[in-house]
Amino acid sequence: MSPWHTKDTTKLFHALTVLKTEEEFCAFLEDACTIKEIMDISQRLRVAEMLHAGASYQTISKETGASTATISRVGKCLEYGSGGYKLVIARLAEMENNDG
Repeated sequence: MSPWHTKDTTKLFHALTVLKTEEEFCAFLEDACTIKEIMDISQRLRVAEMLHAGASYQTISKETGASTATISRVGKCLEYGSGGYKLVIARLAEMENNDG
């Protein structure tokens, strides 16, 4: 288990699984995070989507405002991470395909 996997982080993970709607997620994140933290996470997800689609660092930086350091870090997570970005990207694509 990673050193940051603690009783408290495990409780946070469980708390996220009990949220059922977008409104519930919004309410929780607005209470738990700063607007900047939410915007940063949102930007990283967009960067991950664009990297996954094959966009260049220059294009990603221009469209998202992300630094090359952020893009590189997200890229490393996509390549060598736990698979979280890939899972979310796949599920979002699946949702979009089912909606359209």
